[in-house]
Amino acid sequence: MTDATRIHAFRDDALGDLDATGVAAAVRSGQVSAHEVVTAAIERAESVQAALNGIAFPDYERALELSDNPRTGVFSGVPTVVKDNVDLAGLPTGNGSAAYTPRPAARNSDAVTQLLSSGVVPLGKSRLPEFGFSCSTEYASAEPVHNPWNPAYSSGASSGGSAALVASGVLPIAHANDGGGSIRIPAAACGLVGLKPSRGRTVADATDTTMPIRIIAQGVVTRSVRDTANYYAAAETYYRNPKLAPVRLVEGPGSTRLRVGVVVDSITGVATDDETRAAVHATAEKLSGLGHVVEEAPLPFGQDFVDDFSIYWGFLSFAISVGGKKMLGADFDKSRTDNLTRGLYTLYRKNITKTPQVLYRLRRTYQLYAQMFQRYDVLLSPVVSHTTPELGYLSPAQSFEELFPKIVNYTAFTPLNNASGGPAISLPLHRTSTGLPLGVHFSADHGDERTLLELAFELEQAMPWARIQDPR
Repeated sequence: MTDATRIHAFRDDALGDLDATGVAAAVRSGQVSAHEVVTAAIERAESVQAALNGIAFPDYERALELSDNPRTGVFSGVPTVVKDNVDLAGLPTGNGSAAYTPRPAARNSDAVTQLLSSGVVPLGKSRLPEFGFSCSTEYASAEPVHNPWNPAYSSGASSGGSAALVASGVLPIAHANDGGGSIRIPAAACGLVGLKPSRGRTVADATDTTMPIRIIAQGVVTRSVRDTANYYAAAETYYRNPKLAPVRLVEGPGSTRLRVGVVVDSITGVATDDETRAAVHATAEKLSGLGHVVEEAPLPFGQDFVDDFSIYWGFLSFAISVGGKKMLGADFDKSRTDNLTRGLYTLYRKNITKTPQVLYRLRRTYQLYAQMFQRYDVLLSPVVSHTTPELGYLSPAQSFEELFPKIVNYTAFTPLNNASGGPAISLPLHRTSTGLPLGVHFSADHGDERTLLELAFELEQAMPWARIQDPR
């Protein structure tokens, strides 16, 4: 622990302060064994679990067994966790919900199979808010996940458990997925790199493919750009979508100077707060100083998009609430879901006749989004409209009428990439006045993760981000 506020598990052990690439190299060289690094990760997890609450279902004994003969891959022997909304064989899939009793999964989901092909060793499942609907990993009547930079604050969501574990040093890399910002928002809150890939870049989970619009993308959260780049290169060796330009391994900054469009305020009509605004402007100035062409950019979207995405959000809750007994278990009881899930269900019921128009307009965002990149190579924006809130501000214990406007206004920038299918990355380039990480957001054209990673490498060198284990 660095001071009375931050909670971390970094220590002089087999993991040290290495990122996933560094751990894998140490294992390959024989400097440490996979068993040693997994043991260290388990000890770290146990040291901070009571304070952070990031793990939903531990699986330490099996992890130690797997570490004796880990899968081959770029991250062979590197410990990780799997977010608890996809199936990891032998463990329950709880989806962060108290509405049913989860059963052990019979097999790994397709998304998990791709994750494991990189060689990682899962220590168990990480926590998320109920069905991933919220942007903070909090519960109506259970302990939330705490932000390791300051446990009074949110770790973001819905990959908040994974983000807390990586930021605190328990693990160097963790599974995450993103249906409205769920990789990027916790990355911003916890000081991590969070890339949401293009639609179809990674293997879809089975439930993702049943959606009328596939808004969920599978990925990871990491502490370094090279870990993220290495993961997506490895994922591409497992599956490459022929409809998308290949990412290939990105190993450093690009030489091309980019046309950067800057968006500071969102289409919700709620102004971005001063600290977040200043972070975006400071990033824009740095980019200009690095030779990129930077200018203010308009967005071809308005309040209609906010309304449509909200209704689609409600549709997902409706689908779970109506089909929960078949999808999740015979004991599923929608009355035991939290206020957010029930409120989203009601929101959709009130707007159900709008479904065809909503789906039509959301599908059109693909073309409208692509048009922006005829003028710009990347767009720079906030990740969220204000700095990370304290726990309780986004709690599902409050009424839906009070909570949902807060969620919509906070997650003002990220859902566009989910609806349109475009890639985006959160980078922890700044800090708030209270010492918390403050991320900024870059979007690129469909299939152009390579440009995002090259720019991320450049900014990681030009604006190195704070580490939780360093003195203030």
